[in-house]
Amino acid sequence: MKSELPKVLHPLCGKPLIEYVINSLKSANVNETVVVVGYRGDEVVNSLGNRVDYVWQHEQLGTGHAVMQAEEYYRNFPGNVIVTCGDVPLLKPETFEALAGEADNDNVGAVVLTMNLENPTGYGRIVRNGQVFERIVEEKDASDDEKKITEVNSGTYIFKSELLFSFLKMINTENAQGEYYLPDVLTVILKNGYKVKTVLLKNSVEATGINTREELEKLEEYIKLCEETQ
Repeated sequence: MKSELPKVLHPLCGKPLIEYVINSLKSANVNETVVVVGYRGDEVVNSLGNRVDYVWQHEQLGTGHAVMQAEEYYRNFPGNVIVTCGDVPLLKPETFEALAGEADNDNVGAVVLTMNLENPTGYGRIVRNGQVFERIVEEKDASDDEKKITEVNSGTYIFKSELLFSFLKMINTENAQGEYYLPDVLTVILKNGYKVKTVLLKNSVEATGINTREELEKLEEYIKLCEETQ
């Protein structure tokens, strides 16, 4: 972002990116929101105040590692946990509700929000056996055939809490980036006899993440265009 400001605090149409996410979760009747903070995390805490709870990730060792930091917070929580990114501002409350609806079954351990992209470069690919979810393979670990898959991981999930934190202990960093990948938990869930389901977004723009100023400007133009045509 070419800025010292934490990415999630960059304004989109005058409001920090992460505010959109928190408001959408609240509208979806999510009871508690926990923000994992790291780089310049104090600024995020000061911005959001006491509307949410916080856990700290002092080392950045991957998405799985980030979620591991919340284990103590959820130690006695028996319900479902949504995991989503603070830099994906357009996810709708209805989308979070759809994930929760698919997870409402004792045999479902997790649900993944997916989308189809014409150019899936950089995204984890959804690998299936027929129509059945098998795993997610990251770009750097994907074979040439797997890189042709256009259905990708949006980075948003819902997990049964007790399974998530139990099975996070079973993943490792044996991959191209040497990180704990959160999607690796899905493989462990399947191996333990639970199902992993998917929800496909109709409009992939909803799961657009922001990594550059150019992407931020594009999304701002998209929002303004949508407002003008309503």
